[in-house]
Amino acid sequence: METKIGITPSGMAEVAKSLCTLLADETVLYTKTRNAHWNVEGYDFYSKHLFFEQQYNQLSEIIDSVAERIRTLGHYAPATLKQYLELTHLTEAKSENNDSLGFIKELLIDHETIIIRLRENINLFATGFKDYGTSDFITGLMETHEKIAWMLRAHLK
Repeated sequence: METKIGITPSGMAEVAKSLCTLLADETVLYTKTRNAHWNVEGYDFYSKHLFFEQQYNQLSEIIDSVAERIRTLGHYAPATLKQYLELTHLTEAKSENNDSLGFIKELLIDHETIIIRLRENINLFATGFKDYGTSDFITGLMETHEKIAWMLRAHLK
């Protein structure tokens, strides 16, 4: 059945396409955060192990909400690793050390990349496609990523 929510079909397609890329970015970031959780070493192992666990749990919820937003717009969410790697703006590369500061620096860069991309789309979705719902949705995601980035950044002082 056709989705009729006051957004043109081409507008919904463009927004969904952008959200598919976001979903890929979020999934790659989730995987990198899981890697940090599993493989962090050093004097601060336990505290960072728990810290990264909290973050990947937040990312898991974000991933689900992004996929559901794509479905709300009448499109299918990508769901394979191959698709995610083709769509993502992020890289799987990681530092050679498994210390907390190395992981934190890498994850911070990825969160900031996502924040910038989200910020670029807020007005486009609202004014360009009349999709105020998705604009509001990604504003909330941006705020969540900003808070996570702040938490990561605070460890680097």
